[in-house]
Amino acid sequence: MESAAWVIIDIVVTLSVAIAMLTFFARRNSYRIAVCVAIYTVVYLALLILNHKYSNIAFIAVDILRYVTIFWIVATVTVYRSDLKIFMSKIARKQKVKYGDYATTDEQLLISATEIVKACQNMAKNDVGALIIIAPTEIPPHILDTGTTMDATISSGLLESIFSTKGPLHDGAVVVLGDRIISAGCFLPLSQEVTLAKDLGTRHRAAIGITEESDVFAIVVSEETGIISVVQSGTIKRYMTPEKLLEEIKVIYRISSQPARKRKKKGTKKDK
Repeated sequence: MESAAWVIIDIVVTLSVAIAMLTFFARRNSYRIAVCVAIYTVVYLALLILNHKYSNIAFIAVDILRYVTIFWIVATVTVYRSDLKIFMSKIARKQKVKYGDYATTDEQLLISATEIVKACQNMAKNDVGALIIIAPTEIPPHILDTGTTMDATISSGLLESIFSTKGPLHDGAVVVLGDRIISAGCFLPLSQEVTLAKDLGTRHRAAIGITEESDVFAIVVSEETGIISVVQSGTIKRYMTPEKLLEEIKVIYRISSQPARKRKKKGTKKDK
């Protein structure tokens, strides 16, 4: 009876870990790894039951698979350490920066959108790479933790200076909320999607990765080709013209037909 109880506990723990790993890999679109985890779990449980039913006939195989399980867990933590950081950040429940803290008018948002488009156009012409993250409602704290706080009004000149190769923050992402640049030099988790085009670089993978896990909008300017792309919910649209890019940003900003209308949000903060 005592042996049977331990087998049941082992099965419950194994299934719990397997379900957690399957959910994680499925959300990361790592379906091949998820299938491997599923097959491994079935084999392990089959050997565990066989081992108990026929008096330790497969105890060596079970012990080996237990060590393999430890290896799987360590490998997952090592490869997906950025995701683990995000998970711990959510557990810590750090306060998010919300749109209400930077409420503004549609007219100001339209000016900001125009400045972003202008900066992207100039950087594309000069082969300067850029990654701009626009948060429609709020910014997850783990994004801001990796960057340098700025809290500055959006302007094309400021964006271009941030992404200048001579600047210290050009390799990271700029985070925008409302008409403000909240942070710069932020490092984002890369997408693990294996079907992405080979010509998509680190910035594109970072843009896809952050939009897969957060409700944000990303703009990428390719340093190699000058192509402007936008990413939302893990889906990338390339070859953005200035007109198309402006329309995409206006949709994200939810700019209405009345540009002077004040957006009513609680807890607003005046610009310094």
